[in-house]
Amino acid sequence: MKVAGLFAGIGGLEAGFAAAGHRSLMLCEIWEPARAVLAARFPGVPIEADIAQLHALPGDVDLVVGGFPCQDLSQAGRTAGITGKRSGLVGHVFRLLDQNRVPWVVLENVSFMLHLDQGRALRTLVEEFEARGYRWAYRVVNSLAFLPQRRERVLFVATTTDVDPADVLFADDVPVPILQTSLSTHAHGFYWTEGVRGLGWAPDAVPTLKNGSTVGIASPPAILLPDGSAITPDIRDAERLQGFEADWTKPTETSSRPSLRWSLVGNAVTVPVAEWLGGRLARPGSHQRDRDGVLDADGRWPRAARFDGDHRLKVTIGGYPVWRERQPLAEFLSFGGKLLSARATRGFLARTDRSTLRFVPGFLPRLRDHLAVMDEHQRGTRYHSDLQAIAAE
Repeated sequence: MKVAGLFAGIGGLEAGFAAAGHRSLMLCEIWEPARAVLAARFPGVPIEADIAQLHALPGDVDLVVGGFPCQDLSQAGRTAGITGKRSGLVGHVFRLLDQNRVPWVVLENVSFMLHLDQGRALRTLVEEFEARGYRWAYRVVNSLAFLPQRRERVLFVATTTDVDPADVLFADDVPVPILQTSLSTHAHGFYWTEGVRGLGWAPDAVPTLKNGSTVGIASPPAILLPDGSAITPDIRDAERLQGFEADWTKPTETSSRPSLRWSLVGNAVTVPVAEWLGGRLARPGSHQRDRDGVLDADGRWPRAARFDGDHRLKVTIGGYPVWRERQPLAEFLSFGGKLLSARATRGFLARTDRSTLRFVPGFLPRLRDHLAVMDEHQRGTRYHSDLQAIAAE
């Protein structure tokens, strides 16, 4: 298919679709650091800056894709909803579709949109598509199916063609694998900024990579390695955990702070997820109709649903369309990372002491051992600094 990529970010959807054989005719992204990446990674593809100023889509486009801004929908964001200043920009998608009724649309966003404001965000989307004669299907998919990153996102597919979007999204499903892990043999990812509420925790994986901050404050997770040390991963490994090549976002450093790369990576769509979806768009499978059920009238949205042209139906299906074999996280990491500082470790442990959260046995003792090592290293550093000062005198 010929693709128009809106809210393109650093091109996760577009890169995955390209790997599945599709071709981007146009990209649109307002943030200059992301545009620098797109210009380097998609040479020759025209890039528009502002969707609000985009007058029309190319006439021969078959597929519109977009990971529209999630800041107003995310649990970690402002949760202003679908009408928020950022997430409300999705309305321009419908403005453009009214001018050019593109046969296929793929949207991606955070899974929290299913619950925010009693599901108003998703309700708005489905009503707008239905009013324009589109059938639709959506599903929460976990990036852990492809890579060692636990990341749940809603994939929404709409079409005016004779192909049932359910045959695209629901053709593949595997049971949730049971991972046999231990602290002594596997790495465990966690967010060191948490501790009192919420637990970004993942065995043999990292929790969801976050977008950090638009002012350039990085927000990497931490990883407790089997040897007992705790690190924050290198940005190049973060890119790889999203399915990009290492240094995919490096082109932005020519005009922006290097720390912004964390925001770019955290906002991105996981490439192999997009490649799987792009493959199913090219070669639809078959949805098992016995998965269909009654959509509750209470307004709550399930983790998967579809509209067949007449009825909205709940679909019972998991978040893993496939399960790709991968290296253990500790072996997946190709770059050294940075030891989690004594200050960061101490702050995390202090917050856990005030919380009711439960961790796997041995996790907190191992972090305390890491803290002791970091404190000893810090004391040694100060000792050598004092000796150098005395010698200078």
